[in-house]
Amino acid sequence: MVIIDNAKYHHAILHAPWRQKVADRFVLHFLPPYSPELNPIERVWKLVRRLGLHNRYFPKLDDVVMAVSPIFQAWARPNRTLACLCGSHNIAYT
Repeated sequence: MVIIDNAKYHHAILHAPWRQKVADRFVLHFLPPYSPELNPIERVWKLVRRLGLHNRYFPKLDDVVMAVSPIFQAWARPNRTLACLCGSHNIAYT
């Protein structure tokens, strides 16, 4: 079982035959539409955009990667910021 959001590409006709073929051992459970509060990664992406991408122009994808890399590097170990964003308040911090 995989729990995913309702992004259009998760419902794509392109992979519908595969989903039907593996339905006995692989099931997609969709979160309700418009429910970012149920998907912690949405809170992470929101903060990443605010810290690294907000109000800036990036002519190339490599520039976006360079802008967000320091943020992800800082979050490479368990920390309070990610714990709060993901609702994991009982993890050990370093």
